[in-house]
Amino acid sequence: MDLENAAPKVLEDMIRQAERAGASDVHLQMLGKVAQVSFRLDGVMTPAWELASPVAERVFGRIKFLARLKTYQESMPQDGRIDRGDLGARNDIRVATYPTVTGEKIVLRLFSSNAAPTLKELGFPTQAIETLESQLRQNAGLLLLTGPAGSGKTTTIYACLRFIARLGGRHVITVEDPAEQIIPGIMQTEVNEALGLTFATAARHLLRQDPQVLVIGEIRDDETANLAVRAALTGHLVISTLHAGSCKGVFERLQVMCADPFAALSSVALVLNQRLARRICSSCHGEKCETCLQTGYRGRVPLVEWVRVDDVLRRRIRTEGVDAVCPVHSLDQAARESIEQRMSDRAEIERLMGGEVRVSPSNPEA
Repeated sequence: MDLENAAPKVLEDMIRQAERAGASDVHLQMLGKVAQVSFRLDGVMTPAWELASPVAERVFGRIKFLARLKTYQESMPQDGRIDRGDLGARNDIRVATYPTVTGEKIVLRLFSSNAAPTLKELGFPTQAIETLESQLRQNAGLLLLTGPAGSGKTTTIYACLRFIARLGGRHVITVEDPAEQIIPGIMQTEVNEALGLTFATAARHLLRQDPQVLVIGEIRDDETANLAVRAALTGHLVISTLHAGSCKGVFERLQVMCADPFAALSSVALVLNQRLARRICSSCHGEKCETCLQTGYRGRVPLVEWVRVDDVLRRRIRTEGVDAVCPVHSLDQAARESIEQRMSDRAEIERLMGGEVRVSPSNPEA
């Protein structure tokens, strides 16, 4: 086999299969004499290919070459990007390499070229969409999305941005890491921590650009949290994410992160907590087929709960603490409904939620 000429075709075939399957990431890792290739499908790692060492070495080199990385460097992490045109792909690809004890690992993140979904295309309950739209029409306040990595927070933010852009009339600035979709009419920026451009630094300077809507990709530290709170209290609509795990957890974290917990509480207008459960494959109804790469699932079902913060709730939190936070349509309820409506199943929900899920007596076998 002509390895030099085989590597480009192997890589292109791999990316095409990943795109057809709807993978968000491709993981390649050297394991002795082979490289294991896995796709992240609907949030779950799924083995897809194995490459013999001689082919894998050429494929790894090809990836680095296209991403403009040092092809000889295997002992230090590197980051780059491959333009979709270089691979005939539908997506631009972010490349991250990392040395491990079994050999180098490369992760390819596939950026979808499809337009960001609208709010109505997210699959949220009607009440959740109406609540989001109502908040996005406001001129001030802090909208926080929470949930673990891979729970769809970024997709929700882009849907919010599309809604705001269609409304028009407001100057919107984002700070992202990285920008995964380009939204016409929105001023989008990317953090660059190597150059000192962090979320906090960018937000501080961008407030001088006279934004009416400020989107901060993630609140990672106390400085960013306090900046977001101040901006929300001074006539800006601020949208961000915060890792907390629950609606109540968002308020607990803000109390710790913010110099003035009462100001933080006053700034928050809406908190939305979400998860993504794998959807039962519509082609095989969970029996496993080629379409779903023998997983039984294809696509995902959003599970959401939310808290709209008004003056009544703020008073209760001040007197009773965060236990006063009671989400609308709890995550557990959303999970049960997804099983009862046969959009997902008990095994997937228990994997996602980390425990048993009770269903209604009318559907004991769901």
